[in-house]
Parts: sequence; structure tokens; C-alpha cells
Amino acid sequence: AARADAAAPEQTLAQQEASTSDITFQDLGLGEAMLASLAKAGYSRPTPIQQQAIPLALRGRDLMGLAQTGTGKTAAFTIPIIERLIGGPKRTRALVLTPTRELCQQVEASVRKYGTGTGLEVVSVYGGVGYEGQTEALRGGVDIVVATPGRLIDHLEKQNVVFDDLEVLVLDEADRMLDMGFAPQINRIVATIHPYRQTLLFSATMPPEVEALARKYLRKPVVVQVGRRSQAATTVRHFVYPVPGHRKSSLLTHLIGEMEADDSVLVFTRTKHGADRVVRHLEHEGVHADALHADKSQSQRDQALKRFKDGKTRVLVATDIAQRGLDISGITHVINYDVPQQAEDYVHRIGRTGRAAKEGDAFTFMSTDEIGMVRTIERVIGQEIPRISVSGFDFGT
Repeated sequence: AARADAAAPEQTLAQQEASTSDITFQDLGLGEAMLASLAKAGYSRPTPIQQQAIPLALRGRDLMGLAQTGTGKTAAFTIPIIERLIGGPKRTRALVLTPTRELCQQVEASVRKYGTGTGLEVVSVYGGVGYEGQTEALRGGVDIVVATPGRLIDHLEKQNVVFDDLEVLVLDEADRMLDMGFAPQINRIVATIHPYRQTLLFSATMPPEVEALARKYLRKPVVVQVGRRSQAATTVRHFVYPVPGHRKSSLLTHLIGEMEADDSVLVFTRTKHGADRVVRHLEHEGVHADALHADKSQSQRDQALKRFKDGKTRVLVATDIAQRGLDISGITHVINYDVPQQAEDYVHRIGRTGRAAKEGDAFTFMSTDEIGMVRTIERVIGQEIPRISVSGFDFGT
């Protein structure tokens, strides 16, 4: 049900382009247990979105957090949730809704990392795997549920979980959830939750549909924005490679051959078949690669990600299923084998590199019929992208 006193966001926009301050996690009002957990994890200074969001969330405010990918949004809500739940009653008190199973796993990992030693239990609930383990965990009682909307509704219908005691609801990557058509499922889930809760909405972009969602479910939210909307990470260098469509695979092999041996490359294709085709080409050329897309089982996805993280696979070729939710340190290059159809997707794709203030490169292969889309991307991100002509691969060859 809609919040009875839902209102448009307050005009108290906390905006910060970059953080050069000496703020530490000790300055954010966190308790000793959480500070010890963060120190053990090796974190001492919060990112700009964390600096602004954590104190507001700790005060119980509803919040809209807007920031480009790779800025620490996940910790900006998991840390205050854990802080709130420590020492409380053993019941499901927090729910995080995410668009993909990969993002589910990332949020669960974040809760486990920052909640070490607190006794809090978390379960991630998503499709593509069996129900038995999830059902057992939900019925056994957990403090935090992280879920994709479709699978969570299945469990609600089976009465495996109830949200009578829920205190915090998080809508993570809200724009992506709406893009994927989850609005009806979100409405069904939220209708089962008491209206007097804290609601946190995080998103990389804020289209009108997300603003409408916020007006419906958030109570006088404070808007926290880091960087302007649709801005690409400043730690990423952008390049466009003009190339005929039929020469893209050869250009990919050529560029990978010029990289350092330990470089880690994430390649985006438009279709699942395209991803498989690129992997076959790379393997034929002696480059270890894996595909990641919706036709892969969950175990296949997990194995591919593990090989990529461990450095056993140098190249991961994915559809847009991986543009969000992949939190892999050390990706040096993101390559848009196909130009994304939506300019916002470009921002999300390249956000897989240049994370946590590290530098990265974003290459985009542009065939003649993709020139217009590249120009649209340039207008959205507010900058021209340099063209790099490679001898033997340009339009005229």
C-alpha cells in the first residue's frame, strides 16, 4: 500500500562532486562493533555517497541515493541497516530488492562482510536455483532478506516468509528494476509491508518512472546525489574505435593482444548468441574467455565469475545482465563490442571499471550504423569521446 503521507522529495539536495575531506567512518555515528568490522575489512574512509547517506539512514530518514556505479552505494545502505539491527529481536526486519541475481549475491556478500561478528543472518533469494535451501533459510528465520522480485513473490505465495516486523525496505538499482518490468511485482511486495517503515531507494539514474516510485513509497525523502545524473566515472578513460561490423572480432583479438598479460577485460555484446560467438572466436585465437548471459544456469554463471575473479579467465563476455551487480576489483578494460541501445546503459557498462577510485579504460566498437547512438551517448555524458583508428580495421579497410 502507498505511504499515507508520501510526498515529493525535499529540496535539501546534498550534492558533492568529489570527496577530498578527512571524514572517517568514526565521524558518521557508527558503533564500536561496526567500526571494528569495517577496520577488519580494511576500510577507514567512506566514499562521498557513504558520507552523506549513512548518517541520514541512521537517523531513520527515508532516502533517495543517486550516484554512478562503482561509488559504494551498496555499503551506503548495508552499513546503516546492520547498525540498526544489531542486538535487536530475531526476526526479518530488513528487505533489499534488487533486479538481478548477481546483485543479490553482491548485497549478501556486503552484509556478511560488514556484519561479521554481529550474529545477524542474511539470505539471498533469486531464481535459477532450487527453492529448498531458500525455503529452509526463510522459515528458519533471518534478519535480512535480499531478493529479486519474482522469486520473492513465489516465496510469499507459499507463505515461506512474512514481513509483519519489517523495519527497513531498500529498493536497489530502482531504475533497472523498472526497466526490467518489475513494477507490478514491486507493488505486490510493498503492499505486504507496514507503511510505517524506513525506505531507502538507490539508483544510478532518476528517470520520471523512478521519481514516481519514490513519491509513492517514500516519506519526505532526502535526496543524496554524488555527481550529476548520467555522469560517467571520472576515473575511466573513454575511446571509440570505428570498425566495420564484420571486423569487430578481429579488432577485439588485436587489442587484447596489445594489453598486459594480467589485464582483466569485460566485453559487452547485445545478444546472448553474440556473446557465445565472441567467446568461440577468442578461444580459437588462444584467448581464455567465458560467456555470461541469461541462458547460462546459476552454477555456470558462478563458475564463470569465479574463474574471472581468480584470473584463470582473462576475458568475460556478457550481455547487459552484467552491467550492474558485478563488483569485481581490478577490471582494467570494459569493451562495448556492440554500442548499447540506451545511453544510460553505457554509463552502467563502463562503471564495471574505474571502481573505487582506480583507473580503467572503456573501449567502444562503432560500426557505421552505430554512429548516431555514439553521438547520443556523448550528449548524455556531456563529453566527446576520442576516436582511435587502427590500421587495417577502420571503415575504409
